[in-house]
Amino acid sequence: MKLAEISIKRPSFVIVLFTILTLGGLFCYTLLGYELIPKFDSNAVTITTVYPGASPSEVENTVTKKIEDAVAAVENIKKLESKSMENISLVTLNLNSGADADYALNDAQRKINAILKDLPDDVDPPSLVKFSLSDLPILTLSASAKMDESSFYDLVDKRINPALSRVNGVAQVNLVGGQEREIQVSLDAEKLKGYGLSVPQVQQIILGSNLDFPTGNVQTREQSILVRLSGKYKNVNELRNLVITSHNGIAVRLSDVADVQDGQKEVEKISRVNQKNSIALQIIKQSDANAVAVAEDIKKKIASLEQQYAGSNLKLEIANDSTVFTLEAADSVVHDLLLAVVLVAFVMLFFLHSIRNSLIVMVSIPASLIATFIGMALLGYTLNLMSLLGLSLVVGILVDDAIVVLENIYRHMEMGKNRVRAAFDATREIGFTVTAITMVIVVVFLPIAMSTGLVSNIIKQFCVTVIIATLLSLLSSFTIVPWLSSRFGKLEHLTPKTVFGRIILGFEKGLTAFTHWISNILGWSLKHKRITLAIVVVLFVSSLYMLAGGFIGGEFFAKSDRGEFLVQMELPKDASIEQTNQVTQKAEAYLRKKPEVVDMITTVGQTSDGMAGSQSTAYKSEIRVKLVDEKHRTDDSYVYAAKIKRELQNELVGTKVKTTPVGMLGTADNAPLALVVMAPDLDSAMAFANAAHEELKKIKGATETKLTVEAGNPEINVQVDRDKMASLGLTLQTVGTTMQTAFNGNTNGKFRAGEYEYDINIRYNSFNRSNIDDVRDLEFTNDQGQRIKLSQFANIIESSGPSQLERRDKSPSVTIQGQTVGRPSGTVAGEWQKAFEKLRKPTGVSYVWGGDMENQTEGFGTLGVALLAAILLVYLVMVLLYDSFVYPLVVLFSVPLSFIGALLALALTNNSLNIFTILGIIMLIGLVCKNAIMLVDFTNHRKAAGESTFKALIQANHARLRPILMTTIAMVFGMLPIAIASGPGATWKNGLAWVIIGGLISSLFLTLIIVPVIYAIFDHWIERRKSKKQKQTIEELMIEEFIPAASEDGFTPVHVV
Repeated sequence: MKLAEISIKRPSFVIVLFTILTLGGLFCYTLLGYELIPKFDSNAVTITTVYPGASPSEVENTVTKKIEDAVAAVENIKKLESKSMENISLVTLNLNSGADADYALNDAQRKINAILKDLPDDVDPPSLVKFSLSDLPILTLSASAKMDESSFYDLVDKRINPALSRVNGVAQVNLVGGQEREIQVSLDAEKLKGYGLSVPQVQQIILGSNLDFPTGNVQTREQSILVRLSGKYKNVNELRNLVITSHNGIAVRLSDVADVQDGQKEVEKISRVNQKNSIALQIIKQSDANAVAVAEDIKKKIASLEQQYAGSNLKLEIANDSTVFTLEAADSVVHDLLLAVVLVAFVMLFFLHSIRNSLIVMVSIPASLIATFIGMALLGYTLNLMSLLGLSLVVGILVDDAIVVLENIYRHMEMGKNRVRAAFDATREIGFTVTAITMVIVVVFLPIAMSTGLVSNIIKQFCVTVIIATLLSLLSSFTIVPWLSSRFGKLEHLTPKTVFGRIILGFEKGLTAFTHWISNILGWSLKHKRITLAIVVVLFVSSLYMLAGGFIGGEFFAKSDRGEFLVQMELPKDASIEQTNQVTQKAEAYLRKKPEVVDMITTVGQTSDGMAGSQSTAYKSEIRVKLVDEKHRTDDSYVYAAKIKRELQNELVGTKVKTTPVGMLGTADNAPLALVVMAPDLDSAMAFANAAHEELKKIKGATETKLTVEAGNPEINVQVDRDKMASLGLTLQTVGTTMQTAFNGNTNGKFRAGEYEYDINIRYNSFNRSNIDDVRDLEFTNDQGQRIKLSQFANIIESSGPSQLERRDKSPSVTIQGQTVGRPSGTVAGEWQKAFEKLRKPTGVSYVWGGDMENQTEGFGTLGVALLAAILLVYLVMVLLYDSFVYPLVVLFSVPLSFIGALLALALTNNSLNIFTILGIIMLIGLVCKNAIMLVDFTNHRKAAGESTFKALIQANHARLRPILMTTIAMVFGMLPIAIASGPGATWKNGLAWVIIGGLISSLFLTLIIVPVIYAIFDHWIERRKSKKQKQTIEELMIEEFIPAASEDGFTPVHVV
């Protein structure tokens, strides 16, 4: 092996190489940012359109359907979803993985621009955004001060918000709550009637009297002076005294027909932190910014702002900081990594008998890990849960190559060779095998690293990090290990005189007894092949039954206890924000008494459902509850949330209470269970959805079930008789604008105070817009000046409509949503599917899974393909190693043997089959094949030396048991800290580690026995086939003697006989 030879002859090469790699790695480490999970864009484009005052059905018919038709032709659409709510339309294009979201966004924008003229006049232009996890707030601040509410809102909006927005890495700052200043012109319907005025007349005069005109300039020879007509209102009294009309020679002023007040906007959202009123500021970072660094800079800025506005007693408290969880999760993995290194070092000490030998092996861990940061920095990776988990899991793998090389060097030294000769010969002898072992682990991860999709986005960094670290460990085992062994290698002769010597001798005695025990079992198994194989088949089938029998559940992600949950409350749909606030305060007071509750962030008039919480809904509220650390409570957040829901339902009578756990990413786990029912019409979809919903309620573990389309939203429906309206001299435009101003308000006018502008809101006062009669009595003035009531030409009725309408792929749809408690979502969904498939489906009704089941189907499919690809690549690497297409099949028999232990470990530790445990199973393929490769490789060497197959297998078992045991125990000990870890993000990694531990332990015992049995069977077949063919080998044929053919000149052959 040339690399080992250079390392032994020129140690300066190794020193310089690893000094560069170590220094480069340490420098690159400082460049890496912290994140919770790898950065990726979910391929979705969202189109949001605001239509003020429109009902959900109106929004669907006039906005949503038109936008759907326009964007349906965009390329690479996976699914097209839309929601129509009061005042708002939301259309989402979910793209295929690998599609260019920027191109799709531009394409959708072009298509929407083409249909803008077809949308209603009052519609705001549609806004298009790419959805990204970076759009979620990393910090939520609570602002409070000793000031009046309007001035305080101005301070936060006009001073604090811009200051925080300027912090490096901040994309935007959202404000929730607070009371904004507004000039309110509350029209009195009776007084307007008395003076013969209409709403549009007053509106026109107010807006027309609030203008600044640049009117030219006055010029002389010396100068030019600008002339400007200042017509803007200078104060509120000027607006109050505005002359609207003259009545019998007397001026009618605005104050005669309206109450003009310098007040605050009508409250739509209320924000509180720990029961104290405040304005919440949500900090959203730029997509490429480091969340932890941005949070640190924000905290510094907060300190300077509080000092700057100390006179106003400004307090900016951090209500929620998602980066704390990120850092805790990262620190937890680093802790596991260091513990794994210590445990592996301890294992090495027992097997290698001295600290000197252990250090030679252990040096490859820091050398490989630190250099890995170079690859991570070059690929643009971050220090996140996945890449750090990859580094901690790889600790056991990193010593594998070094162990195998060092063990072989010492075997050569025991033959009597000096340490330099032993280092060179041993490395050369085993070089190709070690490379093959490493390449087996590398190729296992390649299919996932090269695939696309949600699963690949999440675990790609894990796979690539493991690949880089493993290849670097191969480099260190061919450079550092031979060099150090050739200089400092020493055979240790154990004596019982020291305590350490006695312990190691006792360990060696036990190891020898274990070796003989395994050899005896192997000897028996080779003589009773059929019984041995039958036992293994029974074990394998039994392990698969644990999966089929429901002992191991399935889900997309393992549930992670973040220690937070949301309490969402919904009152009857006609409830005011004051009533909602009252109920919410009662819930806060109840939660405050709970010792487990640390913090509460309350938002009244808004929930996290849909629209990322931007839509105001007066009858809904939400409390984000943060609990004490997991160690100080008996229940996880999922169970605790379910208990709180039951308690609050008894406290808050007449209120729908829902608790939603906060997932790993800090977002609400709204619906792990989601079934989308589609039909040609909504009624058919609702009929099947209601029946399926009833079935879901019966399933154990299903909770918080609901339909997304709910009726009961109160509305007053005005149906105009067009003929009557035309005969009375009115147009729909006049009727619509008058009604909109009267009941919704008109804020086109602005009042300037200093450098700020505030809305002038013109609308009926609260007494004239309180019931259906006020709508009926609304008066209009036609061209002849006649006054006409709305009831004269329109039918006004009270009704109720859906609060939200949904469509999927341009068909009406309804989604049945639910959560799971105590059981994996995949298991609950499987039982539910069996139940609802028995229901009668109306014509045209179809359904598709959403939520976790959709992700699970896609993710498991991706990982299934990766599993098959990994097995194929491992097989091809071994074909290269053995130059045989048969012996690799022997090695592959170790793979199903590992599944026995892996599935048993899942069942015993109560873990589910999810994307991380499947990743563990894929990782196992590389790890267990490694042991089988060493057995088969040594057996082939012994057979080449002339031993019989039986003897060669026994000798291979004896010779290779030690390195196999060493590498397996090192890997198991390296995994243990991760398997038993608790704290942030632990549930994700626990299952992965248990799968590997279970698989390694079962394959350790079974590989040592079953692989030799399979080898003996295959070898018997090969020998039988060889005996029927030619007796000569390929090598013999290559050098066989030949008789030269006749030629004309002694060189050129004769072509014509």
